Amino acid sequence: MASEGTSMVPRMGSFKGVLFGYRRPDVDAAIFARDARIGELERQAAAAAELEAELSSLSGMVIEREREIRGLSERLREANERHDRSIASLELVSARLESVSVRLEETQAQARGQATRIRMKALREAVEVSRRVQELSDAQSAPARGAAAESPDGNGHVDRDRDPQGVFEGRISVEIGPLGDFSQLVGFEDVVGQLGASEISVERFSEGRATLSMRLDEPVDLLRELEERSPLEFHVRRTADDNLILDVDEDQGPEQQAA
Repeated sequence: MASEGTSMVPRMGSFKGVLFGYRRPDVDAAIFARDARIGELERQAAAAAELEAELSSLSGMVIEREREIRGLSERLREANERHDRSIASLELVSARLESVSVRLEETQAQARGQATRIRMKALREAVEVSRRVQELSDAQSAPARGAAAESPDGNGHVDRDRDPQGVFEGRISVEIGPLGDFSQLVGFEDVVGQLGASEISVERFSEGRATLSMRLDEPVDLLRELEERSPLEFHVRRTADDNLILDVDEDQGPEQQAA
């Protein structure tokens, strides 16, 4: 490695000759300088080898870290792909659930409509059956109750002295009509409820006439109370112990009909 610096060993021509060779001190100095240079070169070589070993170790560490980074990047990519697939699956499930919900709502709406139609049909049939039964009952009981009938007097006014049945108690039915609309039936039902009646139910509502069933827990002068409280002008067609038939005056004004 002479090219790395100037040699410290004197050239052979620089030694001064003596009788039997070269001068001893010059040769010893040249050998010492050579040994010193060799030692320096060996230390430099050892340092270079150590540095190369460290570089090799660092290079191995860098390669290992790059390998780990590649592995982590691959796992991250796989995780992202799984996440994307999960999101797509959730969106598909959500769309299917929404479709099922829409179909369920449509089915429920159809079921409600069908149930309403069935109830209305059953109600109409029940009303028709009730009407026929009532007509048959009226036809059978008319002769027996003819003596109990009373004549109407104005707006439901009845001669109490001639009608001992003006006071009712217990289970009775009241037929009234013709009614202009369902709201008049509701208003009349409210008036009946104000008289202390309980268990009020509409047994029939057909062709503008309604039949209400109720229970009076104590004696009530029903005709007088209805005359005072009801907004409808009516006449009494027939009265019995458990039955009352009222005919609404069809000539009353629009204000009373609306009421």
